Amino acid sequence: MKIYRFEHKNVILYGVLRGENLYPVSGSIFEEFRVGERSIPISRVVLLPPVEPTKIVGIGRNYRAHSRELGNPVPQEPLLFLKPPSAVIGPNGVISYPEMSERVDYEGELAVVIKKEARQLSEEVDVEEFILGYACFNDVTARDLQVKDVQFTRAKSFDTFASIGPCIVTGLDPAGLRIKTFLNGKLRQSSSTRNMLFPVSFLIRYVSRIMTLYPGDVITTGTPEGVGPMAPGDRVDVQIEGIGTLSNTVAARDPRGAVLI
Repeated sequence: MKIYRFEHKNVILYGVLRGENLYPVSGSIFEEFRVGERSIPISRVVLLPPVEPTKIVGIGRNYRAHSRELGNPVPQEPLLFLKPPSAVIGPNGVISYPEMSERVDYEGELAVVIKKEARQLSEEVDVEEFILGYACFNDVTARDLQVKDVQFTRAKSFDTFASIGPCIVTGLDPAGLRIKTFLNGKLRQSSSTRNMLFPVSFLIRYVSRIMTLYPGDVITTGTPEGVGPMAPGDRVDVQIEGIGTLSNTVAARDPRGAVLI
């Protein structure tokens, strides 16, 4: 099932995609909900970020080849960082290139959306109960600032640096999905989630033992090799098998804060 969050006639709704039409739902997508009978063509809506997380938990260097391409050691346990909710944008949103950075990179990733509160999950607990579904994610990173600061907060946290979408897909097996990233139509990243060092089930348990996860929270599972810089005017497409394509453009920002396309 593909669940979209969208705006139609100044109303924000959730809906299930069937063919080229969205069927609005009643009730919470994190609990029991009912799919309506009337539909809206997806071409007539504005797609929004599919969730509004309280936090985004990033997993760094979760693909061996990516660790090596940046000259970093392969981690022995998950490397965690946080991205703020204020960084979230959705499909077709504009990534704003910050003035203080001279290199901003794309990082295509699989995102996990949490369904219900998760805290201190044991090995005996079925992690599937805590997963609503999966989405594409672009973990936009100011690479020069990441190197300068050593820690990740500034480099990962600018407004528009957490692009997610285009939808949440339920019932998906995350173990062997093909993941690709295109820059201006040219393939830059191509891998499979089977190459993750730490799989989704392990990551959810691990994170839950550090911080409580709430419905709508997002865990991003790391990026494969092939990351690289973007520039104003570029278009980035993150494509994951079974989910779809998350597309965003890049723009500059002038000293007054206005976006310059």
